[in-house]
This record gives sequence, C-alpha cells and structure tokens, in this order.
Amino acid sequence: MITFPNAKINLGLNIVERRPDGYHNIETVFYPIPLTDVLEIVPAEGETSLTCYGNKVDCPPEKNLVMKAYRLLQERFDLPPVAIHLYKHIPDGAGLGGGSSDAAHTLLILNNMFDLGASQVDLASMAATLGADCAFFIYNSPMMATDIGDVLSPVDVNLKGKTLLLVKPPVGVDTRTAYSRVIPAPAAMNLVQTIALPVETWDGCLNNDFEPSVFAALPQLWLIKARLLDSGAQYAAMSGSGSTVFGIFDSDNLAETAADTFTDCATFVLHL
Repeated sequence: MITFPNAKINLGLNIVERRPDGYHNIETVFYPIPLTDVLEIVPAEGETSLTCYGNKVDCPPEKNLVMKAYRLLQERFDLPPVAIHLYKHIPDGAGLGGGSSDAAHTLLILNNMFDLGASQVDLASMAATLGADCAFFIYNSPMMATDIGDVLSPVDVNLKGKTLLLVKPPVGVDTRTAYSRVIPAPAAMNLVQTIALPVETWDGCLNNDFEPSVFAALPQLWLIKARLLDSGAQYAAMSGSGSTVFGIFDSDNLAETAADTFTDCATFVLHL
C-alpha cells in the first residue's frame, strides 16, 4: 500500500507556560498542506526493514519514527514483517512536521493493511506517544492544539484558494534550544478569535512566539519574512520553531514570482 504523508504549518504559536515535567504548554493551529513524502509498505519475508530515499535521513532505521510506529503497533497486534519504503521530500528540521506525519501515516496504513480495527481515536492516542504533533496527522484537518500540542480540537479556518510559498534556508533550528530562549507568557490575543479574521488582517496579531529569539540568532529568517511581505504576501510567519518561513498569497503568480527571488533557499509553491 502507498500513501502520501503531508506536511503542516503553524498558524500562530503561543508558548503559554513551562510545565513541571520540563515541556511547555502551547496554543497553536495546525494546518495541513499538500507538500508530501511517499510511504509504501508491503508484506515481506524475514525481518521488517525500512529503506529511505530522497532527502538524507540522519538516523538509523530503528530510531526513525516510522519504525517506532511499526514497533508500537507490533506490541499490540500480531503484525507480520513488512518492507517499508520512505521517499523523503519534506525538509527535515523545518517546522513542517514531516517525520511526525510519516509516523502517523505508518499507523494509518498498517491499520488498513492488516485490518486491525483500531479507531481514529485509538490511533491518535498511540501517535501522541511518538511525538507531540503526531496525533494531528491522524485527523489531518485544521486543529487547535493545546497542552504540549497533543490535545486537539477542530477549528474553523479555511485557506482554500490561497497560494502558499514555503521558503527553507540551508540552516536548521534546534527545537530544544529554541524553547530555552523563550519566556513563556499567556497570549495577548485569543488565537481562535484571531484565526477567524480575514487573512490580510493577521499580520501583527497572529504571532509565533519563537520568532523573536530565533530571528535574533538567525537574522536571515527575519529577512525572508520581510521579503515575503514586500512581495505581496497577505501574511508571513515562521512555522513551528523553524527554519521554514511561509507566505500566504492571493495568487499563484505572485507566489511564483516571489519564489524566484530566493535563489539560495529551497522553495515550494503550493495551491491550497
């Protein structure tokens, strides 16, 4: 069976408080986007294997979230061995959730492939043990995320007809370091109410709390955001803890023209 694990962007990201366990409570809206990897799982003889293609994956197979997802289901169900083939197209360390999506889609495809009968809620609960945003990809529709990002509720936001430009510079952001540089505080504005406003009003009121410290450390990200807005984006922001910056445009032409100016970055123009 073949599936296409998709990426996400964050619309707003409020880091509300540090928890006693060292994690942080957040508020964000996860929005699915049509930038995908390719995941194929087929029955196999012998041992289960994972083979990766495309973008380089810097971890051994057993530590890959895809294999962890298989092992998680294997503990609960009598799964036979499989051969897993993963083509990586979504950039890693980019704030786009590519690895989390791969893991969630592994659970989904194995559940269907072997008729395991796990419900969507069951799969989301299992996915949450693999990573804070993994559960979102089980539902794969716009979701308000709270706590560490694993408590989800549907949110009414629709970017259909817009064009998204992702700009990924050749630098990465360590998520743990990014959290260490943020001073948590309650959000100044209600995220759900803000997200209900027209996109063109979001700039200045829909914020990502990682941006000030990350932009201070990597000023090229601030320049990317500024160039996106100067190029006609209705809204621009960093996704997650970075390093991808995205712009939301009203037309493909504007987005494609803007993409041509980022010659030193990876760019993806996506019609939503």
